[in-house]
Amino acid sequence: MLGALMYASKVLMEWAPNVHFLGALTMVYTLVYRWKALYPIYTYVLLNGLFAGFSAWWLPYLYIWTVLWGVTMLLPRHMPKKAAVPVYMLVCGLHGLAFGTLYAPAQALMFGLNFKGMVAWIIAGLPWDLVHGLGNLAAGVLIVPLTALLKRADKASRQAKL
Repeated sequence: MLGALMYASKVLMEWAPNVHFLGALTMVYTLVYRWKALYPIYTYVLLNGLFAGFSAWWLPYLYIWTVLWGVTMLLPRHMPKKAAVPVYMLVCGLHGLAFGTLYAPAQALMFGLNFKGMVAWIIAGLPWDLVHGLGNLAAGVLIVPLTALLKRADKASRQAKL
């Protein structure tokens, strides 16, 4: 369900190119579920491929979201809320800003770009990466409240099963 929520949120935000909640949701799931967050993340990646096609653009998705998951895993687990909000926003925003750069090695390999070609590809995409980074920065405001909400929902679900 969480992976489907990621995909649905992406589809609903397609009217605003490079602005979405995927980075924030990736971080929320990681903060709540740690290693198990890879399940919804890769469910999203799979759904994206199923509905939009398993094409060259899709291959970098196999590692791009894992980078954000890994950085989130490295953050302190019990950060004070006053520190968590700006740190999470910054990490989320930087991932959006770095998206094209993270994408570039796969593009270079798939399309035979040399290093100069890859750097040119990165530079050409910087305006979109800036939009992506700013969108992720703004969406990052939701990480702390959504994490608290998901933790409460998960706890209530576990108690209901008992």
